[in-house]
Amino acid sequence: MANIAVLGYGTVGSGVVEVLRTNRESINKRAGDEIHVKYVLDLREFEGDPVQEILVHDFNIILQDPEVDIVVEVMGGVEPAYTFTKEALLAGKSVCTSNKELVAKHGAELLAIAKEKHLNYLFEASVGGGIPIIRPLNSSLTADEITEITGILNGTTNYILTEMAEKGAAFEDVLKDAQDKGYAERNPEADVEGYDACRKIAILTSLVVGEQVDYEKIHTEGITKITEKDFQYAKALKASIKLLGTSKKIDGTFYSMVAPVMIGEQHPLISVNGVFNGIFVHGNVLDDVMFYGRGAGKLPTASAVVSDVVDAVKHKGCNIMTIWDERKNNLGKYEDLPNRFFVRIKDQNTQDLLSGIQEAFGEVSYVKVPEITGELAFLTKELREGDFAEKIAGFDDVYSVIRVDF
Repeated sequence: MANIAVLGYGTVGSGVVEVLRTNRESINKRAGDEIHVKYVLDLREFEGDPVQEILVHDFNIILQDPEVDIVVEVMGGVEPAYTFTKEALLAGKSVCTSNKELVAKHGAELLAIAKEKHLNYLFEASVGGGIPIIRPLNSSLTADEITEITGILNGTTNYILTEMAEKGAAFEDVLKDAQDKGYAERNPEADVEGYDACRKIAILTSLVVGEQVDYEKIHTEGITKITEKDFQYAKALKASIKLLGTSKKIDGTFYSMVAPVMIGEQHPLISVNGVFNGIFVHGNVLDDVMFYGRGAGKLPTASAVVSDVVDAVKHKGCNIMTIWDERKNNLGKYEDLPNRFFVRIKDQNTQDLLSGIQEAFGEVSYVKVPEITGELAFLTKELREGDFAEKIAGFDDVYSVIRVDF
């Protein structure tokens, strides 16, 4: 029998217990052993819930129990999750987690401890919810040199942008709708400002390069400045706007960023809508591959956590090697990253403005939407981020700047 303890009985934690109960027979068969939830740790009480019988409030009970083989950490946040995880690994217990913030910040260190102790630190659910992406990067795609990984990594922002595109609604109205439906938190900052997607692309990039990529060093922009007018222009261009987390290898160096991007009909992520996530990977041998599915939610995320539990049971006493060293990776400077840009600016009806645009950006392609007046919109050619920022700073009344990929 493999005894596990679940840290946190919130959305994901209760989902883990439910998945293990619902699919008990098939899960045990795949694991080659009977998986038993011995403890659930939470500060709250759950009267009327059977979990109350195995509920504990002191982590030391779990830590000091030699019968606990695997700890499932689904608390979220860095502390006390980091302390509990590290102590569990040092005590000889493998850990499975959905905690992207902790993995992004301390993943390399925790993996090193697990390797030294012949244990496992597994985190499939930390990116993409129920979409398998960590395991493929760690095992299935090892024959390839990955040169790009780009994803819609946050279901909340993708839902908001999809609703804005389809209904022509304002950001604030769609955000309130998303909150009412439970897709967005009361404090949605981590989602709408791009922080959640940033941590996830940092994890994926760390796995690709095999070194620690600090998410604090990734240039990150959210979706709060995107307006319904931006979507009118996107529609005219047969495009859509998505929040993308991207890492690309250019001339031997990886560049990473998170930002809204206007993508065209041929882009592999164009049809990823609503709360779904999509992750595009390009390898030098495999070429293109896509991963698609529900990127969040109780049961999809819990399913990914349980798949890690099964792996941990199957590999008891044997470390599943993950190439992610604590050595810091030197990402390329964001300012050197080449991009095209869509710009909306106040139309002053002067030749000087048109001449100024041409002088700054060279030949541009103007975009017109009959219903929108009083502004100019145009697409630039490819420019370095640093050069574009310097040039656009010379213009007043800039309404919108969105990167373009088509």
